[in-house]
Amino acid sequence: MGFNGFIKPPDEARMHLTRLGLNVSELEGKDRLRIYDWYTPTLGRKSREKYGVDSLKVADQSIQFRLTEDDLNNPPDLEWPESLRIVDNFSALARFNDEKSWIEFMLTRVFQIGAVKKSTLVFGIMKGVHSEWAYKQLEGSADGIIDFKLEEVSGRIRDLIQIITMRNVHFNREQAELAVGENFEVTVPTPKPSSP
Repeated sequence: MGFNGFIKPPDEARMHLTRLGLNVSELEGKDRLRIYDWYTPTLGRKSREKYGVDSLKVADQSIQFRLTEDDLNNPPDLEWPESLRIVDNFSALARFNDEKSWIEFMLTRVFQIGAVKKSTLVFGIMKGVHSEWAYKQLEGSADGIIDFKLEEVSGRIRDLIQIITMRNVHFNREQAELAVGENFEVTVPTPKPSSP
């Protein structure tokens, strides 16, 4: 598993993963969990993490993520071994790049490598930050869109989830309320069967 953190320092990400029940030090020691530090460079500092990122410019990142035509037929052993990669907020990259370059990087590098490596990529993208064109480009290339939002109703805050689209599988479009546990574990309560 790979966790790419833009919005919190790596040690805070480790703390949250530990609270969820993961043995982070053991998983990192066996290279079964990689925490990629994108956060420190957003502060203008160099990361000291094993998987620290040196540049937030997509032109620099594109070189690392580049695939040739031969690579598509014979995938190289890229530094992307995880079958699950989570990015907490890929919108943070847009702060350091023009929108067209950022979208091109996502479509021609990140999505492509994910498909070649048969990885599941889960990206957080913020609403209201990008142009409608950018959202349409990402939506057209993604296998699924899941909307998370906070809603206040009568002074009560609700955490909601809704599957907007999901390719090749049946899904329920109804909005559901999430239950957030004390250890930050998130569950979707099972709906009670309706009475006859």
